[in-house]
Order: sequence, then C-alpha cells, then structure tokens
Amino acid sequence: MREQLSIIPKPVSVKYNEGFFKSESLPDIIKKECAQEQFGADTDKVFEAYRLIIEKDRITAEAPADAGMHHCMETFRQLTLSGFKDGVLTLPCAEITDYPRFSWRGFMLDCSRYFYSVLFIKNLLDVLSLHHINRFHWHLTDDQGWRFKVAEYPLLTEIGSLRKNYRIPDLPPSGGFYTEDEIRDVVNYASVRHIEVIPEVDLPGHASAILASYPEFGCTGGPYEVEERFGIFEDVLCAGNDRIFDLAEKVFDTLAGLFPSKWVHIGGDEVLYNRWEACPKCRSRLKELGLKRPAELQSWITFKLVQMLSEKHKTAIGWDEILGTSNETPNHGFGDDSCPDGARQLKLPKEAVVMSWRGDEGGIKAARLGHEVIMSPCTGGCYLDYKQQDSREEPGALYAKASTVLKSYSMDPVPALMNEKDAKYVIGGQGNLWSELIYAGKIAEYMIFPRMCAIAESLWTPKDKKDFDDFSKRLIIHRERLDNLGINQYRGSLC
Repeated sequence: MREQLSIIPKPVSVKYNEGFFKSESLPDIIKKECAQEQFGADTDKVFEAYRLIIEKDRITAEAPADAGMHHCMETFRQLTLSGFKDGVLTLPCAEITDYPRFSWRGFMLDCSRYFYSVLFIKNLLDVLSLHHINRFHWHLTDDQGWRFKVAEYPLLTEIGSLRKNYRIPDLPPSGGFYTEDEIRDVVNYASVRHIEVIPEVDLPGHASAILASYPEFGCTGGPYEVEERFGIFEDVLCAGNDRIFDLAEKVFDTLAGLFPSKWVHIGGDEVLYNRWEACPKCRSRLKELGLKRPAELQSWITFKLVQMLSEKHKTAIGWDEILGTSNETPNHGFGDDSCPDGARQLKLPKEAVVMSWRGDEGGIKAARLGHEVIMSPCTGGCYLDYKQQDSREEPGALYAKASTVLKSYSMDPVPALMNEKDAKYVIGGQGNLWSELIYAGKIAEYMIFPRMCAIAESLWTPKDKKDFDDFSKRLIIHRERLDNLGINQYRGSLC
C-alpha cells in the first residue's frame, strides 16, 4: 500500500491523517471557494493557491480563485493517474496546502527549426499543466522558418516557412505555418488550462527566413535563403532601412490580434554586426544618431521595438543581449570586446523584461537595473536540447557537460550572488527546448521529461522544502503517470 502522495512539484505542506479514501471510480469532488487569508502566499501568487482535503468519505477542493482550483484539480489528476490498484482508487487521508514560489513558470518550444503539429503542442500543454506550468513561450520565427501569416507580408509564409530538408536533401522542402484558426485553438486550449501563450519573433538577428522572403530588408540585398544549416549567421535586418519598422509594426499588429497575452518576446539574441559595419545605410544611420559603433544600433532598434509594443499595450521580453551587456568576440568581426552592445546612449526601457539565458549574469545585471527578470540559463539545466548524459547514444547537443535531471533540479531563479533587494525583480524561470536536433515529437518528449518535472519543482516549491533524494523517490511513481499519458521519457541516470 502506498502511504505517501508522490506529488510533483512538491506542495508547500502535506499533513497526513489516519485512514484511506477508496473508490472504484473517479469520485465527485466537493469544490469550495475559500478566503485568500488562509494562505501565506504573496498577493501576486495567492490566486494560484489551493487546498486539497482527502478524507475517508470525501475529497474537497478549496481555492480563492479559478487558477488555484485548476491547480488543485491537476494535483488530484496526478493522484488518479497513479492511485488505482486492482481497480480501486486508494489515497491516504491528507490535507494538502499549496501555492507557487514564482509567478512565471514557463516552457519554451522552438517551432521554427522543427515544425511541431498542433496536436503535439496541445498534448504537451496538457502535461505541462499537470506540473503547474503557466507560461508557454512559443518560438515562432528564426533563420529556419517563419510560422504565422502576416497579411501585409504574404511571402513570409509563402517562402519563409519552407526550407530544404537538411536530413534528406532530395525530399521536397519541409516546414509549414500555423493558420490563424490553429493559433487561436492553441491559445484557447492553453487558456482553459490557465497557461498563457507568449509568442516570440526574433528581431533583428536570426532573420534568414525574413530576408529570403523580402531581400530588401537586408544590408546586401541577397540572395538569401531560408537556412537549412544551424548556427549564427551574418545577415540580419538592415538597421539603415526604416522599412524594417513597418514590417515590425504589422507583425506586432498580427500578434496583438492573435495572442491576448500582455507579453511579446522580441528575441534580440546573437546579433552579428559585420553587415552593419560594412553597410553604407547603417553607417549613415550611425552618423545620424551620433553613435560610434555598429553594435550600438541594436540598442536603438530594441528601444524602438519596445516602444512600439508599449503603444499597443504589450510588454516586450528579450534575451539578455537586449541589456547591452557585451556579446562581442573576435569571431563577431571585432578585435576589441570591451564595448557594450549599444547601451551607451540608449538605455533599455524599464518596462522591458529580460530573459537571462547565457548564464546568471544577465539576470543579475537586469535586476540591478530594475528590470523584471526570467531566469533560463543554458548553464543551469534549463536547455532541454542538451544531452542528458555524456554518451554518443543519447540524442541532443553536448556543451562542455551533460545537462542532467539533477542539474535541472538544482536551478534556482534567484542566484546566490543576487542580493535580497534585486531578487524581488525575479518573476520566475523556464525550460527551453530548441529543436535544431530534435526532429520528432517523441524525441522532444524524451528530452523534456523528466527534466521539466525537475524545473517545475524549482519554480513552484519553496526553496527550503526542495530535496533531490525525495524528488527522485517521488519520480518513481510520477513516471507511471507519464507512462499512462503516453509520454516518452528519459529513464537513465538522474545525476
């Protein structure tokens, strides 16, 4: 008989009582609204709080708001996925009190490098909801594909959504795009599960799909193609061409019409400045703005994009390069890497949210400057396309060391070097699945789980209640739940 409730993420409190609840079918749940004051959570998180009371003859769900009730029912769903034994649902009597540590608990799926189906995304949202994940960051554009229609720029999908099949070059071009109805379907499906969908368009770099569709937006005029290769490419949007902002305006209008979320992710990562350095129009722009180096043009572009979204009542999120921390190296075409990315004269607007991916440093600096921060460090177990073990038999990429389940569990959105004042700007964190090497949904599931279970606990559970040995024991039963949902999962060493 199982006497413990192996819930992931671990609740704030579980108080066990004598006896067991037993039922041969799914029982009715008594739902009650309760006062917020019953929970010790911060005001911005209390609406997600809940209490689940399991007694011998009844099960009661209590919450002060719909979101909390949803999380309560997802916790109960976990118990039903593993609680039936010989046809009888058997649960120890207990009182569970729960609420999240962070308000942003996210997962990012890259649908540019590999075009995942709506069915796969919806199934994934179901499982993410089971773990109280409440943000779905949908990476919709990159060098390898543009995934939604913009009425004023039809070639973005007619040309930009397709590329050569890099795995089997003789096959027809691969890719596609999501229709407006499909996007609304995903957004609505997520909303029912209290998951907010945040779209990302990558600007001004990672723009090969844009340039292949509209070569006039590049510095050289092309020819360009939707990339079948993976990496960082020199061709970016031309900072000397005002029409790139006309494009951004229509893209943002389209996103505003499809996504109710207050956030739009504008990318901003891995922008190379070689083209801007050589381009006469970009050099004229530098002179016009009184700037000295091509790198400074990125901060100018970012400033304008943030303001454009603000006028549409949207808040911009960007990768940590938008801060203006240095990302220049000799490989980027400059011999001196001491110059900031362009923040000398144009500061990042305070409302912009910084997503720290290159490590903790970007998040620490952003918080110090008063920006809200989402932590997703590739060095901290958040990049789920990394190999889970250093083995040639394992799928994924290997950067320095494998990214184990333990590493994902050890991720803390508040780094040890961050002071208490700055920690208040950290709104949460997320796991990311980049799909350069992940060319099938079942491979994606294998890369995501159980590391995303570990990240979910890092984002939900109070820090002082986390324990990896305890998590590992709970994961044994939790794996049965994933199996019952038909989810592929990694089963090797956790460390």
